[in-house]
Amino acid sequence: MQLLVYRIAYPFLWCISKLPFFLLYFLSDLLYYIVYYVIRYRRTTVTDNLTLVFPEKSKNEIKEIRKKFYRHLCDMFLEMIKSLSITRKEILERYKVVNLDEFHEMEKRGKSTIGFMGHYASYEWSNAIDLVSLNPCVGIYKQVKNKYFDQLAHRIRARFDSRLIASHKVLKQIIRDKQQGEVCTYGMISDQSPKIGNAKFWTNFMGIKVPIFLGGEVLATKLNLTSIYMHVEKVKRGHYEVRVIPIAENSGEMDQFYVVKEYLRLLEQQIRTKPEFYLWTHKRWKHRNATIPADAIVH
Repeated sequence: MQLLVYRIAYPFLWCISKLPFFLLYFLSDLLYYIVYYVIRYRRTTVTDNLTLVFPEKSKNEIKEIRKKFYRHLCDMFLEMIKSLSITRKEILERYKVVNLDEFHEMEKRGKSTIGFMGHYASYEWSNAIDLVSLNPCVGIYKQVKNKYFDQLAHRIRARFDSRLIASHKVLKQIIRDKQQGEVCTYGMISDQSPKIGNAKFWTNFMGIKVPIFLGGEVLATKLNLTSIYMHVEKVKRGHYEVRVIPIAENSGEMDQFYVVKEYLRLLEQQIRTKPEFYLWTHKRWKHRNATIPADAIVH
């Protein structure tokens, strides 16, 4: 069944990926009306999330943010499909690191780096960083259940010589890279909501006390990696700028949870500035009313 779904979907996705950008965004506009007005995809979840974190905003303000978000969501979905055939020239024109010299200086220190990202702006085109970096870039990701689409994700990354590591294998792989003398930049999205059984650290995110995913914090501190925040901004439709912001050069020497709390602070700052570019369909605050485990640390 997985193979059948893949074989039906892939040719359709490939044809969409070959569309010029002006047609791609025309299709995105059509998709927006279907998703927002007809299917009403997760509109209740989006409205609840926005109302929860922005209690000071009126219903009209929430509605306006919600509409802008869905337009961005449709753009990003089609940009993800475009990744199947986008050229190096196109992606470098549309996804730029604005402080590249500073990023290169970090890379020249001969120490591996972990880059923290959120579900904000564009994370699908983040492999473009590998085209301008001095060191290999490696994406840390959660495996897709359909193994054929999982293989497709690897093929898309491999087009630009990037590597992917499944999250459950990442610690062993980074240790192996270190033993082999390979200096890399590892990138991961770290604003997921952990399973309640693994909720060992709780803190405020957007003013709400929730459990925090600690995978990136553990990797950064246990392996004493350099930690950075990938500050991605959508400057206009289909164009993004990335600013590399240092968090800690020697993460293992910082206070416990410093890295993850600084990451969350930087991400929250972006969300409050332009909330329409955050992934509000994501049930980030679903455990806010849960009982905090007795062994959990609360900040």
